[in-house]
Amino acid sequence: MKVGTKSALLATGLVLAVSPAAALAAAPDQSEPGPGASQAAKAKAYGAHCQNQSKKHVAGQKGTPFSQCVTAMAKLATGTTTSPKAACASMSKKHVAGQKGTPYSRCVAAGAKLLKDEDEYP
Repeated sequence: MKVGTKSALLATGLVLAVSPAAALAAAPDQSEPGPGASQAAKAKAYGAHCQNQSKKHVAGQKGTPFSQCVTAMAKLATGTTTSPKAACASMSKKHVAGQKGTPYSRCVAAGAKLLKDEDEYP
């Protein structure tokens, strides 16, 4: 084997041997959940309130009704706004055939339920 090939293999071996140790040293402490973990858990909770919303994109709207509802629930939960009406204002108020209520009305109802649940379980 040539010297260049040997040194390349040696360097690769060292990198592979050192990388797991470096990754473990840089890993965050898992004893306490960080802000990312709690946000992910809350995001699931927001989505649970919006399960009755469509996940299909509507022309002329920013995002899907589901994503708009999740964003509205996040605003309510974080205290950015305290009114479900204000949080859901960007949602469509047009009735969709075969659906009960409008996306806006379903969002407002979900927001009111979210606020009620937060009051019961702070």
